[in-house]
Amino acid sequence: MKYVLLFGGTMEGADQLEGAAKEQTMADYEKSGQWFEKYSKSGKIVGGHELQGPSTATTVSRRNGKVTVTDGPFIESKEVIGGYAEIEVADLDEALAMAKEWPGTVEIRPVVDHSQDQERARS
Repeated sequence: MKYVLLFGGTMEGADQLEGAAKEQTMADYEKSGQWFEKYSKSGKIVGGHELQGPSTATTVSRRNGKVTVTDGPFIESKEVIGGYAEIEVADLDEALAMAKEWPGTVEIRPVVDHSQDQERARS
C-alpha cells in the first residue's frame, strides 16, 4: 500500500534559534537524515521532496464559480508542511512504525489507487 508522510515543522529555521533549541533542532536534522537513509536503502521510500517555505506558495481556490489566485499558503498556521515522502509498505501499521521513528510531527495519508478502478472498468 502507498502512503504519503507529510512532515510538519515550524517556520523558524535552525539559524533563527539559539542555545538548547538550536542544538535540539540540529540533532533532529541529523536524525531525519538517518531516517531517510535507512528507509531509502530498504526501498520503502519511493518518492518525496523537501518543500520550499510557505512564502513561496501560491494558492488557487474556486468559490461560487470564481477562481482566485493568492500568494501564500492555503492554511494559516504556525506549523507548516516542510516536505513529504511517498512510501510503499504492507499496511498502516508499517507506515505508523516508520512515522514513529521520525523526530517530529508526521501526518500519514493513504494514496488513492485508481488502478483498481481501471481494472474493474475493464472487466
